[in-house]
Amino acid sequence: MSTVSAPRRPQRVKAKFFVPFAIALLFILLVFAVAIYSVERRVRDQDLAERSAAVAKLFAQKLDKDTNLMLAAMRALMTNQAMEGALRAGDRQQLAAQAGDLFQRLRREHRITHFYLTSPALINILRLHSPDKHGDHIARVTLDRAQARQLAVHGLELGSMGTLTLRLVMPWQGAGGLAGYVEIGEEIEHLIDEISQSLAVDLVVLVDKHYLQEAQWQRGQTLMQRQGDWARFTSHAALAQTTAALPAALDERRLAGLLAGGTTEIRDGERALHLALVPLDDIAGRRIGHLVVMRDISALASTVRWSLLAVLGVSLLAAAGVLGVFYLALERVERDYRRQHDLEHQLLHLDTEHRRILQIEKLSALGTMVGGIAHQLNNPLVGVVNLAQLAEREADVPVRVRELLGEIRSAGADCRAFVKRMLVFSKVSSFEGKPTEMAALIEETVLLFRQAESRHLPVTIDLEEVAAVITVDPVLIRHALFNLLLNAAQATDGDGEIRITLRREDDPERGLPGWTLAVTDHGRGMAPAVLEKVFVPFFTTRSDGTGLGLPVVQHVVLLHNGQITAHSEPGRGTRIAIWLPGTLPATPSTERENA
Repeated sequence: MSTVSAPRRPQRVKAKFFVPFAIALLFILLVFAVAIYSVERRVRDQDLAERSAAVAKLFAQKLDKDTNLMLAAMRALMTNQAMEGALRAGDRQQLAAQAGDLFQRLRREHRITHFYLTSPALINILRLHSPDKHGDHIARVTLDRAQARQLAVHGLELGSMGTLTLRLVMPWQGAGGLAGYVEIGEEIEHLIDEISQSLAVDLVVLVDKHYLQEAQWQRGQTLMQRQGDWARFTSHAALAQTTAALPAALDERRLAGLLAGGTTEIRDGERALHLALVPLDDIAGRRIGHLVVMRDISALASTVRWSLLAVLGVSLLAAAGVLGVFYLALERVERDYRRQHDLEHQLLHLDTEHRRILQIEKLSALGTMVGGIAHQLNNPLVGVVNLAQLAEREADVPVRVRELLGEIRSAGADCRAFVKRMLVFSKVSSFEGKPTEMAALIEETVLLFRQAESRHLPVTIDLEEVAAVITVDPVLIRHALFNLLLNAAQATDGDGEIRITLRREDDPERGLPGWTLAVTDHGRGMAPAVLEKVFVPFFTTRSDGTGLGLPVVQHVVLLHNGQITAHSEPGRGTRIAIWLPGTLPATPSTERENA
């Protein structure tokens, strides 16, 4: 009779564990490769973000530098009295004779491409860069703002022919009043080349077609002998670039991804390029275009690729070695399996017993603590009961009853003190007072307010000559002052002034020395019926208000043992004053120590 032997247990263990282990190793290698690639991507993205930020910063710095140069030239020009007289008289020939050489020198040495002389009525008298065109009314943001403010105004503007120009407009104020306006400007293409060389990136200037017309664009490209690309993208025209030509892979789809705030990678021949956008805004705050920042990552990509291949090769060899060792180790697993299984059961039993003992110890500790608390309370309570019984028996002896009641009161006070100590043990206070220099606190709060308030309302600070150092919680006081400033801004139409005062004053009701911090606006003011409810929680006259701002301020003031008052007149503004004592009231921690 033939028999079939049972399969060897070690072989069955190998079949069960070896293949999953090999798959797990391969998965780990894959995760490792993906992690390396992700880290390299993050490094590249971070580097591109830093370079894009550097491009934006350097671009702004160069615009400021060129603006200062133009401003210096403009001020030197305005010392020419003969030219001032010609500007007042509208004498084009005299103006050309006086300013012609200066314009040529500015064009040659500082790349100035535009020079306008305009009458007070904004009618162009002379374009030194285009003398044949004159007599038209100039309507530009820079000129309009210079006329409105009667101050020098500069900014970036996009011309109708696609020129991206840095302009400086200054009113010429002489002894006889306003003589006219002088404007100079430079096209910014040379700045792109300088930034490209400084930061080792290529740049492309894209302008939004929404602000351009194709016919005028093409005319401008012809007049200025440029090779801009109008048809490449639907929404933007390529004005200039630091490369010989735009990369062919930079298409409509990739530009859409960049405009959405992302980055992209493309191939341009042998080069690998990493792209991001830097926005371009004009003086009116319009998003007129973008700078495409292109960083060559060919060397970095090659290095990472070869490094990844080398690491994967070494890892595969190591994995093969590990698999071999694991295969041999499985031979011993079957022999030790049963013994280890029994040992695990013993350890599990011990662990269960250990957990049960720990639970018993916890319950025992809890019972001990509860017993101690009960004992502490039981002793005086037993005395209270016994004394009360004695008082009932001796109700006819008032003196003895008073003595017994006194002892009952003493026992009750002991119980109360014990309970109070238990409560204080679990209580945490967040009120922290310390000597604070109020001038610095006010300055910091005003700075935060100016950053948060979009209209940038003027804020005047009026302090005592003597530095005020008050013991307060600076976080709470800063929060309260910030709320008062926001309320003042919300009540102010236009650009009205907000005034902050700090005066040494005594409390008129208690006569205590202290300081009064007041915020005054010149806004709409409040009716008496509204003024009565400003400190009522959730009361508000604004549709988007919460009604918690002034109640929170009042709460902060009360925590400091201070007072708050509000005075308002409809149409004339509001004054809210906080009186703070010279010393901080007792904190909860102090009360616990005194208890």
